[in-house]
Amino acid sequence: MKDIGFIGVGVMGKSMVRNLMKAGYSLSIYTRTKSKVEDVISEGAFWCDSVGECAKDKDAVITIVGYPSDVKEVYLNQGGIIEAAREGCYIIDMTTSDPDIAKHIYAAAAEKNVHALDAPVSGGDVGAKNGTLAIMVGGDQAAFDACLPLFEAMGKNIVYEGEAGNGQHTKMANQIALGGAIAGVCEAMTYAKKVGLDVETMLNTISSGAAGSWQMSNMAPRILNGDFNPGFYLKHYVKDLRIALEQADASELELAVTKLVFDIYESLQDEYGDLGTQALIKNYDF
Repeated sequence: MKDIGFIGVGVMGKSMVRNLMKAGYSLSIYTRTKSKVEDVISEGAFWCDSVGECAKDKDAVITIVGYPSDVKEVYLNQGGIIEAAREGCYIIDMTTSDPDIAKHIYAAAAEKNVHALDAPVSGGDVGAKNGTLAIMVGGDQAAFDACLPLFEAMGKNIVYEGEAGNGQHTKMANQIALGGAIAGVCEAMTYAKKVGLDVETMLNTISSGAAGSWQMSNMAPRILNGDFNPGFYLKHYVKDLRIALEQADASELELAVTKLVFDIYESLQDEYGDLGTQALIKNYDF
C-alpha cells in the first residue's frame, strides 16, 4: 500500500497528511480551497481538482471532512469516492459522523468489492501534529489489519471496535465523556476566580489528583492565555453532540448531562462557532 488519496485537509487533516508523507506514503490531496494547502503541496503532496480524481487508482482513500452531509457527498454522490475507487481499495472515513452513514457507506462499498472503515479520531490538533491520535475503527477485521500501518503513521492508541459503525459509536462515547469534563473545568475556573483564588495555582494543585483530566491539562492553559484557536471547532462539537443525542434517543436513552452541555454549546455557536471547544468558558462570568 503506497498511493493514498486524502480528502479534507483542514486543521486536523493537514498534520495527518504530513505524518503519512513522513512515513513514506505518496499523498494525493483534495480540499475545497486549494490556497489553504499550498504549504503541503510544496512539501510533496499532489493536488487533485476533484474528489473523484483524488480517489481514482489509489490503494486507500482517507477522508476527514466537516459534517455528515459532507461525508455523504464525498462518498455517495455521482463522481464520489465509491464510484471512483478501484476494486480492492480501502476507504477510511476519519470524520466524526453518524454511525448509520458509516453502515450505509460500508454496504455501498461492499457491492463494488471496496473495503470501508469508519475510523474517527480523538486528540485534536496537538494529537494530529504529533502523530499521537486515538483512532477507533469499525468495519471488517481484515480491512483493519491491512490499514494498520496507515493508522500507525497518524496515531498511537489504535483500537478495532468491531463491525461497521462501531468506530463512530465509540467516538460518540468519547464526545459524551468530553462534554462533562470541559464543562467541569470551566466551572472550576469560574468558581476559583469568583472566590479570589489564583486560578493557575488552583489548576496546578488539582490537576495531578482525582480531578485531573486531558481537558484540564490542555484546555485550561489555553483559556488562561486567551487562546481560543480551534484544536477542534466548537461548531463541530455541536454537530457531534447532536449525533450522540440522536443515537441516544434511538436507543431510548436519556443523557441529561450531555443534553445540558449541548444546549450551552449550541447557544454559543452563532458567535463562537469558529473558535475551539475551550470557548465554552464564554458561557461563564470568567
